[in-house]
Amino acid sequence: MRTSPDVRTSFPGATAVSEVSIYDWPGLDGAAGGSPHMHTASTEAYVVQQGTGRLETLDSRGFTSTPLAPGTVVWFTPGTIHRAINDSGDLRVLVVMQNAGLPENGDAVMTFPAEHLVDVDAYSRAASLASKDADAGDADAEAAARRRRDLALEGYLELKAAVLESGVSALAEFHAAAAGLVSVRTEGWRDLLSGGAERQAAVTGQQLDSLGSLESFYLQEARTTMGERKSRRIYGMCGRIQAWEVSETVVAGT
Repeated sequence: MRTSPDVRTSFPGATAVSEVSIYDWPGLDGAAGGSPHMHTASTEAYVVQQGTGRLETLDSRGFTSTPLAPGTVVWFTPGTIHRAINDSGDLRVLVVMQNAGLPENGDAVMTFPAEHLVDVDAYSRAASLASKDADAGDADAEAAARRRRDLALEGYLELKAAVLESGVSALAEFHAAAAGLVSVRTEGWRDLLSGGAERQAAVTGQQLDSLGSLESFYLQEARTTMGERKSRRIYGMCGRIQAWEVSETVVAGT
């Protein structure tokens, strides 16, 4: 049984926050960037911190390219295939992810060619990295992350061309394959949802009930918590990820 988070110390809205340095590796089409993918049950947001680039998306509108520059905020819902392109070489974004825990437990599906999407084992072989440590100077780990990115980009460019030629119906097979890959995970995701976003929403409802009845007792339990930055970055899909964890220690008064 999963342990439910303490709503007093959970990040607002049961979201997750991380900093991503978008890969500066040139791809098959000459543009530098990460591994195209989509999330099946979580909305994702970019807050651009530095550099310039583009966010390419395939969704219900077809193909779209959105400019990225410092101060840009853009978000995309489940089913949006997205590719971050690093034009300036130093593109860095703050990522706010809905449903913390789901993306870390297989919510995302990369756009590998169809033969790698036929079942979970085939997908796992293409997606797995022996090491995700992006700060260890491991040439083999970087080479593996590059190969995975290139494979996802190969499938993405095929999907992009199909959408430009035939419209959004060209995404149906990929969407179906993605659903097949994640379907076995959904029961575990329900536990994360009930202990996270659903629980936070329920607590807010209880607080509104208290305020409506002029009861303020819960305000006496207010506290401040500091998020601790992880010491090492990892190879993610879009780039090198620097994440934060919520500390178990509440900030002490002085």
